[in-house]
Amino acid sequence: MADLNDLISRLPIDDLASQVGASPDDVRAAVSQAVPTLVAGLGVQNDDGLADKLAKHDNDLASGTINLNEVDTADGQKIVNNLFGEESDNVAQALSGAVPAAGVDQGLVKKLLPILAPIVLSFVMNQFGKSKGGATAGSAAGGGGLGDLLGGMLGGQGGAGGGGMDLGSILGSVLGGGKGGGGGLGDLLGGMLGGKK
Repeated sequence: MADLNDLISRLPIDDLASQVGASPDDVRAAVSQAVPTLVAGLGVQNDDGLADKLAKHDNDLASGTINLNEVDTADGQKIVNNLFGEESDNVAQALSGAVPAAGVDQGLVKKLLPILAPIVLSFVMNQFGKSKGGATAGSAAGGGGLGDLLGGMLGGQGGAGGGGMDLGSILGSVLGGGKGGGGGLGDLLGGMLGGKK
């Protein structure tokens, strides 16, 4: 997750902590789980129209110094709703349970997701533009270009072959290893986003 680690390292954790009323350590722990989960959510929704939808977020929000004042949290909430639908609360609950030692609660995750979502989408589109040598987002869908990029960000789980991503494996690694037969976030997202596990 080298690319995502770069994004996470540039997030203004102290500013985020002030905005959501939590400690920087708790915010850092929550962000490290929430950012890859947003990307994984994009990955399982990757279809012919995704790149065009994301084109609206092809901006400089995630370039250089990230300024939270430029983040449209209302738009961020729409993104979260589009990605996770009625399961948004369950996603937040699963994320909070992924790092219990950090004391990350569901409320904190729910506050962070709408702030992080526009930043993540901007970052994805910036990276996609670089990988395509400046190609437009509309040319992304064919050949799994965007899917390959998302997969690469999540540790090389590319979209080649079946056209989908092994969400269970991705989120298992993101959240510290698969939880055996106990379900967990990988099963939750895989089930609600088309069973691509």
